[in-house]
Amino acid sequence: MSQSNIATFAAGCFWGVEDRFRQLPGVAKVTSGYTGGQIDSPNYRQVCTGSTGHAEAVEVEFDPQQIDYEELVRAFFAMHDPTTLNRQGPDVGSQYRSAIFVHDEAQRETAERVKAEQQQQLSRSIVTEITAASAFWPAEDYHQRYLEKRRTGVL
Repeated sequence: MSQSNIATFAAGCFWGVEDRFRQLPGVAKVTSGYTGGQIDSPNYRQVCTGSTGHAEAVEVEFDPQQIDYEELVRAFFAMHDPTTLNRQGPDVGSQYRSAIFVHDEAQRETAERVKAEQQQQLSRSIVTEITAASAFWPAEDYHQRYLEKRRTGVL
């Protein structure tokens, strides 16, 4: 999968975000993990402290013939509240921030344009950060497909 076919988003706890992206036609794979922080290979306990700088995020591999990056960005904005700083629902801390981690300039331009369009529809300011993608560290196995496993009783 080329870098242009990978998108990385943070929108609160990665369990729900992963599940929502996984349901979109054209999405080949979604991995829950950590990105945007200062240490290599962080684990869940470390990230939960908020001291590593990482966000709980998802890496989305997609087929651009079936779904394009703009559609993914629009889905991202629809699945969470981009106006709450470092918080989604009951989850509070910088690890739950709203962020789009872009892999190239085309993704940056698309993310900025869609963010501006979304802002026109909201009275509160969007706090979603748009920043260059950095190392992505997959979360522990028990976090992968977490909600799907709960629905099927596999946990």
